[in-house]
Amino acid sequence: MNDDPLTGATCPFCDPSPADIVVQNTLAYARADAFPVSPGHTLIVPFRHVSSFFEATEAERVALLDLLCRCRDALEERYHPDGWNIGINVGPAAGQTVPHLHIHLIPRYAGDVPDPRGGVRGVVPEKKMY
Repeated sequence: MNDDPLTGATCPFCDPSPADIVVQNTLAYARADAFPVSPGHTLIVPFRHVSSFFEATEAERVALLDLLCRCRDALEERYHPDGWNIGINVGPAAGQTVPHLHIHLIPRYAGDVPDPRGGVRGVVPEKKMY
C-alpha cells in the first residue's frame, strides 16, 4: 500500500482485497463504493497509484473506460436505473479526498432528489441552474 506523502495515511485503493473487486482487467478494477450515494454506486480504480486522471497513461484511461462501460451494463441489468452520473474529483479544490484516481459511476433513479436538473453542475450549487 502506498502512503500519502503529506499525511502518511495508507491508500485505501492500493492492494485491494480480491473480495472487494467486482470486475477487473489488467490495469484497473471496479469495486462497490464504501459510502454509496445510491444503490449500485461503483468506483473504477487503476491498480497503479496515480492521483489524477490526467496523470494516468493512455492505456490506463482505456482500461478505466472499458470497466466503466462493463460496470454500467451490469448495473443496468441489476438495478434498472433511470440515469447516470459519472464523476472524477481531481485535487482538493474539486473535492478529492483520496489521492488515488477513481471514477464514480452513480446510478440515478427518478425521484431520488427533488430536482436533478444540472446534474454534476451541482458541485457549485449556485451555478447549478442556467
